[in-house]
Amino acid sequence: MHGRLFLPWPVVLCGLLALSVLSGCGYKSRPVSPQEIVPKAVTDLQYELDDKGVTLRWTYPAETVKGDDLSEILSFKLYRAVVAPEQYCETCPIPFGEPLDIPGGAIAAGKPRQAVYETTLLRPGNLYFFKVRSRTGWWAESEDSNIVSFMWNIPPAAPADVTVQPGDGRVSLAWAAVTARMNGTPIREPVGYRVYRSQGGGPFTPLTGLLNETGYVDTKVVNGRKYSYQVQAVTMYEMGEVGGGASQPVEAVPVDRTPPPAPVGVKAVMTSTGVKVVWDPVQHRDVRGYRVYRRVEGERQPVLLGEVKVPATIFDDRTPPGAVRWFYSVSSIDGASPVNESPASEEAEMFR
Repeated sequence: MHGRLFLPWPVVLCGLLALSVLSGCGYKSRPVSPQEIVPKAVTDLQYELDDKGVTLRWTYPAETVKGDDLSEILSFKLYRAVVAPEQYCETCPIPFGEPLDIPGGAIAAGKPRQAVYETTLLRPGNLYFFKVRSRTGWWAESEDSNIVSFMWNIPPAAPADVTVQPGDGRVSLAWAAVTARMNGTPIREPVGYRVYRSQGGGPFTPLTGLLNETGYVDTKVVNGRKYSYQVQAVTMYEMGEVGGGASQPVEAVPVDRTPPPAPVGVKAVMTSTGVKVVWDPVQHRDVRGYRVYRRVEGERQPVLLGEVKVPATIFDDRTPPGAVRWFYSVSSIDGASPVNESPASEEAEMFR
């Protein structure tokens, strides 16, 4: 026969109270993350403004704070602060709000991965601050990244009346000054401009830094190639800048209009078959050939006898005139279409 053990109720009550006290014991603050899995802080947070809003970019941390490789970032915490310019204090703490959770992902060995976040939820006339943290686990969170900040306002209107003038090894652009924002309100801040260029149907990329003028000369071109250009207006603030929309594209094809130098050292010698004309080669990258001219005494304009291609610097006149005195001159030509021809050389004189 089995008996049962009965405890007096005061003993049971004391035991329950003891358990409740023990169960209430625990950490009073968040546990410290194991250093083996805490990622390094992001150091390259950057932003780019356009007429719609802001794009933030940063690189996934690839190592822990102890230098071990990471294969995955669980998520990012993106913090944002909005401050009115009149309330900004350089030495005051930045009032960051609750973070936005952004999913992370895998990190391939040796292949940096970039995170991108875009937002159009910006209020005109305010300062914005952003920072980011990386997480590899529930308790494993990095330190703060670098902080980026900028002023946001209604962007300036796109430049109008953009004109383009192709030249020899250059393209000149001009446009009207931008004085209003996209909503038509006047701009009181300084306005700068950036020029973007596309070649061969490719994407537009920045060609210049911030310009104060309403014109630009592009000398980094190749004659005969087609280039497209756009111009963007930028309003400048003490805390940053706001870029507007781009102008309508304009196209230009620079054309070679510069002739090569004239030949020198032209000489003419009578031979058994006629007259041999020789000259010194022109040392210029554009020279593709030479034209030989003849002028009889008493005539004002010489007559073209023929052309020779480089590297030849000799020409045979097999039908010299029956005159007593005549002259030869030589010009150089390039490979442009139409060709550019140099001035004529000094004349070489012949007698009978």
